[in-house]
Amino acid sequence: MNAREDLLRIENLSVSIAIQRTSLEVVKGVSFRVPAGKTVALVGESGSGKSIIAQSIMGILPRVARVTGGSIRFRDPASPGKDIDIAALDDRGAEMQALRGARLAMIFQEPMTSLSPLHRIGDQVEEALVLHRDVAKSEARKTTEEMLQLVGFPDPSRAYDMYPMELSGGLRQRAMIAMALICRPALLIADEPTTALDVTVQAQVLGLLKSLQSKLGMSLLLITHDLGVVANMADEVVVIYHGQILEAGPLEDLFEKPGHAYTRALMKAVPDLDMERGQRLVALRESEHVIPKSMQGEKRDFDRIEGPLLSVRNLSKTYTIKAGNWLGGANRSLLAVNDVSFDVMPGECFGIVGESGCGKSTISKLIMRAISADGGKIDFDNGNMSCNVLDLEGRALKDFRKRIQIVFQDPFGSLSPRSTVLNTLCEPLEIHGMSDTRRNVENARELMALVGLQTSQLNRYPHSFSGGQRQRIGIARALALSPDLLICDEPVSALDVSVQAQILNLLKALQKDLGLTMIFISHNLAVVKYIADRIAVMRRGQIVEIADCETLFARPVHPYTQKLLSAVPTVRLDHKLDFARQGSEEGDPTADWPDEFKPESDAGEMSLIPVRKGHLVLARALPSPERIPA
Repeated sequence: MNAREDLLRIENLSVSIAIQRTSLEVVKGVSFRVPAGKTVALVGESGSGKSIIAQSIMGILPRVARVTGGSIRFRDPASPGKDIDIAALDDRGAEMQALRGARLAMIFQEPMTSLSPLHRIGDQVEEALVLHRDVAKSEARKTTEEMLQLVGFPDPSRAYDMYPMELSGGLRQRAMIAMALICRPALLIADEPTTALDVTVQAQVLGLLKSLQSKLGMSLLLITHDLGVVANMADEVVVIYHGQILEAGPLEDLFEKPGHAYTRALMKAVPDLDMERGQRLVALRESEHVIPKSMQGEKRDFDRIEGPLLSVRNLSKTYTIKAGNWLGGANRSLLAVNDVSFDVMPGECFGIVGESGCGKSTISKLIMRAISADGGKIDFDNGNMSCNVLDLEGRALKDFRKRIQIVFQDPFGSLSPRSTVLNTLCEPLEIHGMSDTRRNVENARELMALVGLQTSQLNRYPHSFSGGQRQRIGIARALALSPDLLICDEPVSALDVSVQAQILNLLKALQKDLGLTMIFISHNLAVVKYIADRIAVMRRGQIVEIADCETLFARPVHPYTQKLLSAVPTVRLDHKLDFARQGSEEGDPTADWPDEFKPESDAGEMSLIPVRKGHLVLARALPSPERIPA
């Protein structure tokens, strides 16, 4: 394809950011193109310059940043023969304002922070239309409702009058897409548009973007770190690292024969459903951990435990949601955990997977006794201590909490910014009466070595560490009391792809070296497959399927599990997503399920039924043989 067919051509673009009295070049001589009607994926880690390039194209760079060289040439099909250098335009000038929102549009990663909570969806979507076209209010509403229907709102008139807080994450992202496309732009920039979404909603949004691109004939610049998304969406790929383009080319060439070592390493660092069991992720930057001599004999001996380390039976939790206005109104109940039962065996990693709001994190809080249960039983037996966790009080509860620790999702919010790493690692010991300062400091040094950090960093504060390093500190803190069970609640979802591989490898190594038992909670099926031995799939407060890792991914029985797996994008070019199968968020998702799996039915009570050894499925009756894969 020659330059005449390129909608956007970036040549030798450089961008610098002013830092006090100096400047930092964050984009360094970047060149690539976006052909007309095609999708180009810009791939790289956090801080590589992807979003700065997008902001340069849109003319929305922060005030401390400026283009210091190069050009951004835009050929608008609506204005044949006109070649505009966006880099030379005044960001606030009339010509740039005429392009931004009309011919160039952008959608962002987090729709909730991109939409105004004070304005109706319809008003926000039609704003660009009113700015760029001379249309009457009635015509603007009609066009807006047509766009809302095009992006998948089943009742556009009702959606027009709704506020962002009334929509799910997927529908908010659809509203953002409608806002970006209302003026039928020639180029849409999508900056991590599905990172914050669940796997099924992600597939729906990606399918929507594909469909709209075809209908509107637009080009798409897709910014992402998810190579599975790239494999399913892109025509061409551009790999960027530290502000420089390392490799660019057609999708097939780059995925089948990546030329640069960084591209090859990036592909090996991402968990994928097609990975062989036992295959190790190759982190871009390895960080070795060391088992201190004092811990080398601490590997747990579970021979004395005859049954499960943790046994959960008929666990339930209901939240009361208060009426949302000052005039009053009836409170409503949300059944977050509904009659959940499972066992965690000594030394295993038990995965719990499901979409947002399914009850995963509530279960972890119930096990930790951070919140109270409405009913059920949680038995814990490590050979020395046997108890029903829900009955514990006072000293017994405090002693139990030493045996179970948790690693949180957000490495930034879970560490106190006012405490040094040393204080953070000593705090659990001091809370539990271990006040030997010298021994606690030595213990902190050993924990730092255990998670691959330097002991010289003990007196630093959390703000001076990267996200991955902070998560290592969180893991070290959780291990300070030598727990029997470690709960990991979405421990890598907030981390960059390269750092994610380091943390997953560290957790696997610690499980093996220390004999840890783990509960690993995630919405990412590929991550859970990589680390877990057995997996429970949750939907709306219930476990719908439990099986060992190989069985669940090779022979899923429950229709919800099958849907989840069908929505996971992989890097295999011969195994692309079938977007037509993904459906939409509206309507009854269980409508096409076999009767024995439908939650609302008069055919009898639901229970976890064994379909083979160790493989349980939530159903009213044993599924027919043709529904059970061999």
